[in-house]
Amino acid sequence: MTSLDPAARVSGLAPQGADPALRASDADRDRVANVLSEALASGRLTSLEHADRLEATYNAVTVGELAPITRDLPDTTPAGAGAAPVRQEVGAVFSKVIRGGRWIAGRHTALNATFGALIVDLSDAVLPGREITLEVDCRFSKMIVRVPENSHVIDEVGALFAKRSISGGVGAADGPVIRVVGNVAFGKIIISRETTDWNLPPRR
Repeated sequence: MTSLDPAARVSGLAPQGADPALRASDADRDRVANVLSEALASGRLTSLEHADRLEATYNAVTVGELAPITRDLPDTTPAGAGAAPVRQEVGAVFSKVIRGGRWIAGRHTALNATFGALIVDLSDAVLPGREITLEVDCRFSKMIVRVPENSHVIDEVGALFAKRSISGGVGAADGPVIRVVGNVAFGKIIISRETTDWNLPPRR
């Protein structure tokens, strides 16, 4: 993503006359995300371009960093349009499901596994915001989640006759916060920044 020239004009998505150095709010990022969603739906962006720009949007710290992301796109979003993905759900029932690569997680992502195996890789996913919540429901199953290396994991998971390993350390100061809630019963759940034999490719 090309960085913004300090003298460049701030996008119309920002408040009129806004200082490019002004720190962006979640609402500012959501407005940009809505424009990107419309551009994807209308064919102005490919899915890869959309994912790259969405990641840049939620990594932006200032209004000036948001400006170039939509400079070549029209603002066609309807008034009151909702934010970019609020909720996602990934599940495995009597099966093995692997979700990885470049995908867009939700601010609230439900992970459900019943008599199966669910393997989810968030290391290359686009995380829409500084904090996301993983709501896990693991029953008679194995669930493995790889989180970004710089993430901070908050463990709020309950376990009943289950094996649980959740780690993530403190992470980097500017890293995402992964809050894990829910329950595991008669199963196994692993959430970690470490790479093991998870049927996932190693980080490059």
